Amino acid sequence: MMARETGILADRAISALFETERLISERELDRDQIQPASLDLRLGAKAFRVRASFMPGPSHLVSDKLDRLSLHVIDLSEGAVLETGCVYIVPLMESLALPADMSASANPKSSTGRLDIFTRVITDYAQEFDKIPAGYSGPLYLEISPRTFPIVVRRGSRLSQIRFRVGQALLGEPELLKLHESETLVASKLPNVSGGGIALSIDLAGDKEGLIGYRGKHHTAVVDVDKKAQHDIYDFWEPLYSRGRNELILDPDEFYILVSREAVHVPPDYAAEMTPSIRWSANSASIMPASSILASAMRLPADAAAAPCLKCAATKCPSSSKTARSSAASFTNTCRKSRPASTAPASAPTTRPRASNSRSTSASEALHPARLDSDAHLLEISLHRGCSSMVEQQLPKLNTRVRFPSPAPLTLRPFATF
Repeated sequence: MMARETGILADRAISALFETERLISERELDRDQIQPASLDLRLGAKAFRVRASFMPGPSHLVSDKLDRLSLHVIDLSEGAVLETGCVYIVPLMESLALPADMSASANPKSSTGRLDIFTRVITDYAQEFDKIPAGYSGPLYLEISPRTFPIVVRRGSRLSQIRFRVGQALLGEPELLKLHESETLVASKLPNVSGGGIALSIDLAGDKEGLIGYRGKHHTAVVDVDKKAQHDIYDFWEPLYSRGRNELILDPDEFYILVSREAVHVPPDYAAEMTPSIRWSANSASIMPASSILASAMRLPADAAAAPCLKCAATKCPSSSKTARSSAASFTNTCRKSRPASTAPASAPTTRPRASNSRSTSASEALHPARLDSDAHLLEISLHRGCSSMVEQQLPKLNTRVRFPSPAPLTLRPFATF
């Protein structure tokens, strides 16, 4: 099949950006840093502690803002703890020199979302987070704010990823409907397709034991983001069970990981973007996708099944997939015993209702406890055309992280702009 000249760049095209110095790095790339449709971004050698989040604006460099707003500098060369409720700005090892017809966007990695680490990329002269305009040339910075667990990071840690696009790649509603009819994008008899996305809901029935998800614990030990399968799940997570009502009350200032009711299929020539459903989150909670935004950016290992297996919620699960990303969230590990090898891992949204006494939220817009039922559409899947064919993905039910943001010096909904 002939490659399209517009769409999301696949791995070979991303590699070519380094060869032509459109992408520049302080050191040699990690072996697995280039994903099928995205590039992992690595932390640099120091972090700047700031009082609150900021936007550079069209007339300022990020470095100029840091000179004025930085409280202190943290050396990351040997590793350091980033505390919950604090905001850090970290220069990244990668920088850009994009051509005039190429733009980029960033999002947290799936493991970052499952650990409830709020991140977003900032550029010089930025007026929007996580968005890199066409033709941008300059450094990249990452804003980091751990929300539930204190974390250990170091130079080279990978918390965010970037994807590149040329032209307009997003499918409209008629195209989505047509593609669903031929490819069955969502395993649902009556798919909710509107506004350029396919809505997904939450599975509140649970497995045979009634397990429906997990809620993050407070006052835990630190999580080293670079170490896998090193922590006991129950030191960090409280299991949630169905009470036969197909509903769940989401408490303010709590962090949840749930699972979608529908399975998703991504054809090989497309990349799927997971975004919060505005229809639900605008009135009830702040929702953020808990996995790689590009579903097709997750490579399928030949020997691994990859559907979330809630039964693997044990300290040591011998059937855990090698693709498990986060030890503290390792209940999303896959179980080869229960799933066919044609599936691939994916995750979905976080919600955390904002506390009504939040200092940064007015009484009129404060969020309150929210009742979530199995018909609530928290997440939407939109599809983008790829510049070249990517590996076909049979995605199982999506892990959904639900978070109600806690009070902070500057509380913004994930992906918010100003």
